[in-house]
Amino acid sequence: MIARIKRILTFWYYRYWSRDSVGYARHLGMTIGRDCRLITYSFGSEPFLIEIGDRVTITAGVRLLTHDGATWLIRDDKGRRFYYNRVKIGSDVFVGIDSIVMPGVVIGDRVIVAAGSVVTKSIPSGVIVGGNPAKIIGSYDDYEKKRLEEFVSEKDLDYSLPYPDRIRQVCDTATKGPLSTTKKINERAEA
Repeated sequence: MIARIKRILTFWYYRYWSRDSVGYARHLGMTIGRDCRLITYSFGSEPFLIEIGDRVTITAGVRLLTHDGATWLIRDDKGRRFYYNRVKIGSDVFVGIDSIVMPGVVIGDRVIVAAGSVVTKSIPSGVIVGGNPAKIIGSYDDYEKKRLEEFVSEKDLDYSLPYPDRIRQVCDTATKGPLSTTKKINERAEA
């Protein structure tokens, strides 16, 4: 009973008081590199089997699974069967919202996992994957090159402005085509 209360208080401290999901994950036994962002507090029942490299973002709703619960159904005279396996995520990785990473998966460096993906097999370095099951859909290097050419940089942001104004000032510069939908709507409203 005391151990359960301690777990609840620890979770409450990290989740609501310090808002430090990386600290909480380390407290649970996860190995985490530098400059990571974890936008989740759900690390499964064996977080000590999870290893994360440097500069990794794990977004909201992501599930990192380290066991297969379906093996509970498999029994013989020796009893139930269990399957546990590690999850390893390299450096410079982004895992999109509501994705699932299955037990035993190794994700290489410089990888983007698209939102809602189900990663059932290991992923090599330098790719973008998406879907259910996740498949390679692009190259990290191609994505990086295109975004460096098209998207707003930190130097383009006016940090003297409040956050909403700063973002509104540059949001149309990151849209596709010569005249974005937002610009068209604004022009119609002004006319």
